[in-house]
Amino acid sequence: MKTDQGSLRTTEIDPRAVVSERARVAPGVRIGAFAVVGDDVELGEGCVLHPHAVVLGPARLGRGNVLHPFCTVGGTPQDLKYHGEPTTLEVGDENVFRESVTVSRGTVQGGGVTRIGSHGLFMTCAHIAHDCIVGDRAIFANAATLAGHVIVEDYVTVGAFSPVHQFCRIGRYAYIGASTVITQDVPPFSRVVSERQTRCYGVNAIGLERAGFVPERIQTIEGAYRLLLRSKLNTTQAIEQMRATLNGSADVAELIAFIEAAERGLTK
Repeated sequence: MKTDQGSLRTTEIDPRAVVSERARVAPGVRIGAFAVVGDDVELGEGCVLHPHAVVLGPARLGRGNVLHPFCTVGGTPQDLKYHGEPTTLEVGDENVFRESVTVSRGTVQGGGVTRIGSHGLFMTCAHIAHDCIVGDRAIFANAATLAGHVIVEDYVTVGAFSPVHQFCRIGRYAYIGASTVITQDVPPFSRVVSERQTRCYGVNAIGLERAGFVPERIQTIEGAYRLLLRSKLNTTQAIEQMRATLNGSADVAELIAFIEAAERGLTK
């Protein structure tokens, strides 16, 4: 047990834990029995590693992250092209990684870094592969999995047992239902659920309301999605109509920009 005289926060390290001499552990960190902190790992103030949690480096975790038993954060990429190059993982603040979650570092080919934002919840057996970028306030339900090079923007929910194909993008506030296979970009504010085929069912209205969107703002987004999904217009024509009738909305502008940047097609 160590006490930092500047902050007066106690660092608690169980004697059965393994902590590298090359690790940097900030004040107030708690490390449980049989947890492992590898070389070149930086743990921010107030991080908690429950028994058997593993953090491997190079990796930097901000303050207040909580790692539950048997999760492995900062593991080597599951990529045959990886041959031990020095790549990294960067994690923000106050994320929760539940049991058996795995997060891989980046690869040289993908830019060398995997990034996770702040205030995320990653439930049991979720997986974030190499070179992914995950924004703030993400929720990954049990066994939600990202292949490599996926971009997940802020406030996204990925449902249980839902795999996301490599190089896909998931837009802000999108909701992906359980057991939904994602092979194309998912536009922001949408709700995507697999039945017999994966399709977009419109706006994630409940999620937007919980996030503080006022009714008028949600209605504008719903108007854009009616043009995109329920009119007889093709995607290009729908965008033209959005610009003509909903041009004052920043949310609609974000939706249009996302659609126009899609390289793998759009989930509709």
